[in-house]
Amino acid sequence: MFARIAMRLRTSTMSQAAALSGAAALASYNYNATHCSSPPAADWPKLKADLMVLCEDDTLPNPSVDGAAKGSLGGGGFVAPMLVRLAWHSSGSYAKATDDGGSQGGTIRFQPEINHGGNAGLKHAIGVLAPIKENYPSISWADLIIYAGVVAVEAMGGPVIGFTPGRSDAPTPNVAPSKDKRFTPDDRLPDAAQTQSHLRDVFYRMGFDDREIVCLSGAHAVGRCHTDRSGFWGPWTNAENAFSNEYFKFLLEKTWTVKKTHEGKPWTGPKQYEADGGALMMLPSDLALIEDAAFKRWVELYAKDESRFFEDFAVVFRKLTELGFKPEEAAKRKLANRPSGAMAVFTEGGPALGGSESGAPN
Repeated sequence: MFARIAMRLRTSTMSQAAALSGAAALASYNYNATHCSSPPAADWPKLKADLMVLCEDDTLPNPSVDGAAKGSLGGGGFVAPMLVRLAWHSSGSYAKATDDGGSQGGTIRFQPEINHGGNAGLKHAIGVLAPIKENYPSISWADLIIYAGVVAVEAMGGPVIGFTPGRSDAPTPNVAPSKDKRFTPDDRLPDAAQTQSHLRDVFYRMGFDDREIVCLSGAHAVGRCHTDRSGFWGPWTNAENAFSNEYFKFLLEKTWTVKKTHEGKPWTGPKQYEADGGALMMLPSDLALIEDAAFKRWVELYAKDESRFFEDFAVVFRKLTELGFKPEEAAKRKLANRPSGAMAVFTEGGPALGGSESGAPN
């Protein structure tokens, strides 16, 4: 009981700090924690517990004109799906051919990247994480962004996803990509208005194949679109905060028609599809998965077998979040920097570190 009270008090404090708004939090928090000359060692189990509480806190600010009824204050819906999107977009800027972009640097917290078209609204995710970053100065923003997404998947009932820390933070914004390969231009993320060829262009660039494209698309089981962010509107499934294979089932089972109206008025947003009287939606990039035979075979498999989807998603999402980051090099640095006699073993599920970080997350 006392533990629950303590967790609620900690969450209340985080909610008050996050209420600055995403933009204010971006300006107010010291990303590099230079105020702390000797930050304490990372307490990963405690961080995981705090993130789990965060994912269930419906008092956090997440404003949107669409007025979603549940999940947060301001109409933006549940926080956990937004954290998954933040981790996804932080990583999805990677290009395999040039080995630039990806999750290194935590560059998505800076302008202009946070304002790139595909990242609309993610300033609110940075805002809710900022108080947590303040409490964990030894953990980089880059690691926190990814770990928050990993924990959010688990919090919503999804698979446990492996995680290895060690990402570095870019110290300043607006560095030319030619001078720091962690920064990238505004042309790397998928465009939901496009279809098969665009999906392959974007995901093949990162090093994914058709199965992995479909698998990652399954994250659309959670969350929703907002007219003041992507321009689209609505949820993909009836359970926006529950990770499942319903996205694949609905793609195959429901009849999807082009959206013509919204709340009794003509729809003026980008082309999207709807079912169940407009309660559910799909994007052109979603329908592309059942209009292409090579994609559809994986949609059909995941619709039939949720366990297989979870198993594959755990692997593919970890691959995504490690783009631009070399865990083996981080492990070597960790070993080199630890005191003599300390242990550091990196496991498939994540870090298991001796000393104060024993029992780190998986």
